Amino acid sequence: MKLIKATIHKYKCIETEQSFDVENDITILVGMNESGKTSVLEALAKSNYFQKDEAFKYTSTHDYPRKEKKALDKSGVDAIAITAVYSLSDKLIAAIEADLGKEVFTQKTISVSHKYSNGRLWNDIEADYLKFVENKTGELKISSKSLNDKLSTVKTLAELDVLIAEYKDEGLLKGLEEFKKYFKNDLKWKDSIFHEYIIRVHILPNLPKFLYYDEYYALPSRISIEKLNDENLTDEELKTAKALFELADINTDEIISAENFEDFKAELEATQATITNELFKYWETNRNLEITFDIDKITGEVERKVKEPIYNRDVTVTDVKVIEHVLDIRVKNRRSGVSLPLKNRSKGFNWFFSFLVWFKKIQEDKESNYILLLDEPGLNLHAAAQANLLHFLDDLSADYQIVYTTHSPFMIESDKLQKVRTVLETENGSIISESIQEKDPNTLFPLQAALGYDIAQNLFISKHNLLVEGASDLLYLQVMSAILQSTGRTGLDNKITIVPTGGLDKVSTFISLLRGSSLNIVCLLDTFRDGKGKAKLDDMIEQKIISGKKVKFFHEFLTDYITADIEDLFVKEDYLKFYNEAFPDKQVKLSDLNNKIKPILIQLTDFLKLADGFNHYRPANKLASKGVDQKYFDKSTLDNFEKVFIEINKLF
Repeated sequence: MKLIKATIHKYKCIETEQSFDVENDITILVGMNESGKTSVLEALAKSNYFQKDEAFKYTSTHDYPRKEKKALDKSGVDAIAITAVYSLSDKLIAAIEADLGKEVFTQKTISVSHKYSNGRLWNDIEADYLKFVENKTGELKISSKSLNDKLSTVKTLAELDVLIAEYKDEGLLKGLEEFKKYFKNDLKWKDSIFHEYIIRVHILPNLPKFLYYDEYYALPSRISIEKLNDENLTDEELKTAKALFELADINTDEIISAENFEDFKAELEATQATITNELFKYWETNRNLEITFDIDKITGEVERKVKEPIYNRDVTVTDVKVIEHVLDIRVKNRRSGVSLPLKNRSKGFNWFFSFLVWFKKIQEDKESNYILLLDEPGLNLHAAAQANLLHFLDDLSADYQIVYTTHSPFMIESDKLQKVRTVLETENGSIISESIQEKDPNTLFPLQAALGYDIAQNLFISKHNLLVEGASDLLYLQVMSAILQSTGRTGLDNKITIVPTGGLDKVSTFISLLRGSSLNIVCLLDTFRDGKGKAKLDDMIEQKIISGKKVKFFHEFLTDYITADIEDLFVKEDYLKFYNEAFPDKQVKLSDLNNKIKPILIQLTDFLKLADGFNHYRPANKLASKGVDQKYFDKSTLDNFEKVFIEINKLF
């Protein structure tokens, strides 16, 4: 069975009925802090929690919207918290058909409401009882119109016993005895007893159980083994610790009575080895970590009164006794040899390891179907580790439905935004909606950030990246490459993506950001006129962050130039043609320029007496919009750009 839709009627901050569809694999709840995301998970979890736990039972005192609680008490109504709709698998439908016969139970979905009394209400069950009687009597070879008519009126086991008493034929009686199991009514239904059989025998055993997990279930560093014997644990950390002992098949009573703990530690280490192997399939941050266990006895002085034999008076005797057994969990870095208590290590690593302990508890149950509810998974993980976690969840979703909450853009895949449901707190309580319907900018921010990150990764960054100063460089290179390629000459290789950095001072930052992604990076830059920017880049070359051979400057492609910009690849007459079109009110003739100065941008700035220069993008944009061909340019301009492209292509 799969959960396909949930309707939360009233639960904590959800004050008006909210419905949302649940994906077949992963559903993501996105919203700001305190928007109500956790309440959604809780409402689902309490409908059928995987183990007995008082914390996961509905209670109107704590769970019903507080301002409506008094009105509910006065009404005496057993309010409904949530209604869940499940789809039935083909395998389950076939099993029901094999039991009841064809065309008896034809539903593909089933709806169940969960009350604050923790009772269930099964909605709109459809089963053709008359068809069942016809099928079953035919199967048992006792079919007759008279018998079938009588059986069709039977509604309870008592009524069936009355009917059976009418017959003496052994073959018929044996067949009628087979009908008894369909009227047992173990759930104590007042009507529709036949429906009760379908629910009890076929639906309930297949109803998915919910596992809820948040950061509070992370394992502690030190665990009191005596406390684990408490059947009603309220501390989430200890619940996870108890799960660890259960996975290791360790009886806590045996530890408490034992003198030597080596066998127990071996069992724990074997269990952690299995879990760690799975963890490191996805944990790429640091593979040098391992979990170590130690079991200690804590002793204390205990006073007791005894009778002194000679004087027959009470005296106090102090005994040293074991008052507690403690499991100490540490994380060791194999490279450095340093071990620290689990709580002192990365919260992200602790979360991942503890979740696997908790998850393994249900993974061992092969008879049940589970839905995982994860509240802010990976909250303390680095962005790259969150990507690993997403991979892990994707793999889990092949066998489990998962619903998780987040406000991290790195926990949202931009190509799967259809799986997102937004949760927004309003004056009327929390509202759940599809992501495309949400209008609140704060709620949408993680989605926008995820989308923006993906666009940046795929639109501007590829495996092979040519870093340039700005957008004007991008336009010039694209235009000139296209013109050269159209005439059969060499342009920029199509596999190369041009990445404008927004200024020479930002080139070093871009290199730092991109180098960790195994990307091929080459820089094509204007000559530095700022010593600070040049020093940063030289330092990166010295540290071998980028090879000096992969940093090219425009003056290297021009004769007699010590400094140059991309505009200097154009002969001056060519550049002035589209410059003057871009600035029609500031016309410049070739004779206006100072030939003693090489870079044309400096020549123009000096002639126009512009203290802050001019907008370099406007001439580039004008050239790109003109749609010119090779006839527009002097041969030297084309040769200069081709020389650049030939050299740059060699570097990739």
